[in-house]
Amino acid sequence: MTAQEAVRNRILQLCGERNITINKLATLAAVPPSSVKNILYGRSRNPKLLTVKLICDGLGITLSEFFDSADFDSLDTDV
Repeated sequence: MTAQEAVRNRILQLCGERNITINKLATLAAVPPSSVKNILYGRSRNPKLLTVKLICDGLGITLSEFFDSADFDSLDTDV
């Protein structure tokens, strides 16, 4: 799994757990909906850490909690 896929999966997982839409997440995170959608649809291959931090803030979690997922433990390091 790539880092891009892991970030995408984690965002979708956390939104699902909280029963919130991508647009609602964007509002909570104070980022444009297009930024979140670009991450989810693969148009943003390398999202900035600041964007991920804002998403975490919107979800009410820390970066540490965001990255505490098995998906990030087994990332494919081939570029």
